[in-house]
Amino acid sequence: MSTANHQITRSIDASHIDQRILFGHSGIYIRLIESQFDVKIVARGDNIMIEGDADKVENVVRLFDDMIMRISMSQELSERYLLYAIDMVKEEGHGPAEILGEKTNGPAAALIKPKTVGQKNYLEAIENNDIVFSIGPAGTGKTYLAVAQAVAELKAKRKTRIILVRPAVEAGESLGFLPGDIKAKVDPYLRPVYDALHELMPAEKIAKMIELGIIEICPLAFMRGRTLNNSFVILDEAQNTTLAQMKMFLTRLGEGSKAVITGDVTQIDLAKNVASGLVKIQQILAGLKGIVFIYLSTRDVVRHRLVQDIIDAYARYENRGKGKRDKT
Repeated sequence: MSTANHQITRSIDASHIDQRILFGHSGIYIRLIESQFDVKIVARGDNIMIEGDADKVENVVRLFDDMIMRISMSQELSERYLLYAIDMVKEEGHGPAEILGEKTNGPAAALIKPKTVGQKNYLEAIENNDIVFSIGPAGTGKTYLAVAQAVAELKAKRKTRIILVRPAVEAGESLGFLPGDIKAKVDPYLRPVYDALHELMPAEKIAKMIELGIIEICPLAFMRGRTLNNSFVILDEAQNTTLAQMKMFLTRLGEGSKAVITGDVTQIDLAKNVASGLVKIQQILAGLKGIVFIYLSTRDVVRHRLVQDIIDAYARYENRGKGKRDKT
């Protein structure tokens, strides 16, 4: 029998937690939780009283358990984290604190900590598989986490080179008339990769490694005919590859190498009559051992909190447009 619409009150003991952290400045977290679950929350001494429909109250209890666990592990409690935890509790019946509190394995653990369960799964997939596809919207850390793992494996001497690759496809504007040699022309396409590197290593060290060929950043077209051994290879913006280019890239992988392919299938800049290699490859390689597809969502967005709202708004707009076309 459903417990919905049965009013109950539950109490949580918060005597071992700093309630200023738990409730947020001026009780902002309490008000957010009340609005999200339509419950009433009252703090009485060291107890938190939650009143409302039984199913909603139980979810709020799970949420507070998660928040208390996160504080106990000396991890940051923020509005962004709280919104993420609320989504997880509503959809999966538990919060992310316990999962995120587990130690992340692999050399990247010393460099970064995943901020969402999706990111944790992504890092673990890279650690345990030779080819990983990471598909998801902007801001989910697809490129940054892959570069971080690559840098960590280089430092741990598990790989001897990092090769960062991107297709040179223009996103609505032409770069063909830029002055300079080929490097100057392709650098704008590779800027996001440089940005990720510079967050993880000093600029002078990056420059030296590029000079020595330990780090190589190049457009996808330059990969043909090569065999990449003992390398950590990242193909970024893979939604802008053709199926033939995707095959060409994947078959470059040599002994002792690992590849991470990242992309957002909602931001394809290819001509309309050209199929995306990232879309097609999900069908072709499905079920192959050693190859894993990780799907990140707007819940995994770790940029400004409005980025998630913007992505969701675009998705709703595009779905409405698709619905209108389907009816005509």
